[in-house]
Amino acid sequence: MIVQKFGGIAMKCEKMRTSCMKHIQAALQKHKKIVVVVSAIGRLGDPYATDSLINLSKSLSANPVAKDLIASCGEVIAASVLSAELQHFGIQNEILHGKQTGIVTAGNFGDAIIDSIHPTFILQALKENDCVIIPGFQGMNKQGQMMTLGRGGSDLTAVALANAIQASHVEFFKDVPGVLTGDPTVVSTYEKFDYLSFDQLLALLNTDNSIVQKRAICLAKEKAIPLYVRGIATNEAGTWISS
Repeated sequence: MIVQKFGGIAMKCEKMRTSCMKHIQAALQKHKKIVVVVSAIGRLGDPYATDSLINLSKSLSANPVAKDLIASCGEVIAASVLSAELQHFGIQNEILHGKQTGIVTAGNFGDAIIDSIHPTFILQALKENDCVIIPGFQGMNKQGQMMTLGRGGSDLTAVALANAIQASHVEFFKDVPGVLTGDPTVVSTYEKFDYLSFDQLLALLNTDNSIVQKRAICLAKEKAIPLYVRGIATNEAGTWISS
């Protein structure tokens, strides 16, 4: 069993989501059971991106509870769209969200921590379906309020779930073929790393635009969960990160 995580770029349009579904299909053939974690569709400026949702009203900035609730909607929309398209693609699946995910959060709205995960519903769903889809970036506190996990929080969701359900590894699908020695939008010459340790990856991180959220990497290091960063538009080998 593995966890696959698809970001906003991977979910952006029907063509890209078709690539997602092909990777899901291949993973099902190889690993039999998968949990899919999704980010909101697109990035800033796209209608269902998180930044677009929280900019619907300036008043949201003064109401952190309402702001987190609307911010969480982007991932729920993405999960719903992918689930319906997977069904049409011929892959049976189930969406779990809110309390069904068992993700209990604490701390501050907008930058919550995952306090615990109770994967009862997830494990039950995996007995009935080989593919379970979960919106990333969110959980519920003990009062039943929706909380979000900060920028890049869907990465943290994927790693935390992998630990909770004892998945073998997490696959992150990106618009680059793996972890590179340079930003391909800036430099013309770069190479791809085949393997990195967690510490090597942490040393490479650009905090403004890291390929995987730092908190997610630190949790993966702590729990010894291998990560595999690969390209959404290709089947070529990506970059393995482990201890």
